[in-house]
Amino acid sequence: MLDPTDLSQMMTSSSTILSDLTAAAPEAMDSSYSKVSYYTTLGLYAMSFPGLWSQIKRSTTAKLKRKTYISDGENVDGGKDLRQQAGEIMAYMKANNYEVVEAGEVITFRGLIQKSTSQAFFLVFCTLLGMASLALVLQIQFQGLTLPLIGEPNWFYLCLLSPYAGLYYWQAGDRVDDIKVKLASNDEETENEVTIEGNDEELDRMWRALELREKGMVKVEGLLESTA
Repeated sequence: MLDPTDLSQMMTSSSTILSDLTAAAPEAMDSSYSKVSYYTTLGLYAMSFPGLWSQIKRSTTAKLKRKTYISDGENVDGGKDLRQQAGEIMAYMKANNYEVVEAGEVITFRGLIQKSTSQAFFLVFCTLLGMASLALVLQIQFQGLTLPLIGEPNWFYLCLLSPYAGLYYWQAGDRVDDIKVKLASNDEETENEVTIEGNDEELDRMWRALELREKGMVKVEGLLESTA
């Protein structure tokens, strides 16, 4: 049988070991977890932060694309000849404040894209989030840092820079936008081909308004269209 004194000493020793392990384990886990988490977040942030500047820069320029669309030609029931197709395109561009600056095999339209208040506020909001994230990283990285004449800096003052993103966009002013259109038809005149080069957003609005189909793409009817 065990001596009660020995049993008491064993229990005391076990309790001490367990308490030491319990105290040490969270410390090791916290240290390991916080470092991995922090540097992973820091690496991801460092890779994504340049995208903020790119977004601000691209807001003042058009994203140009060149796409080819098709429509039914004059030898198809309900189709249009090239003259009618050109007239519809001309009417659409006029309605959207574009003027013809060059007419030939390729027709060039020019319009003025006005600056957008909503776009300016969006850029300010994105920059605010980016600066707040940067401030948080700097706050963690440079804890206890003291600068001459300033003392311990408050990195969140960087958020005050966010309105300058909107100001940069606004000072760029209105943008001159060119749209180039080329019309052609196949030999059987069953299909018109409309090649458009210009601002990506305007191209998207244009093909929808004129009911064009992108070449090489198959139109899939929606549920409402098929039941109508």
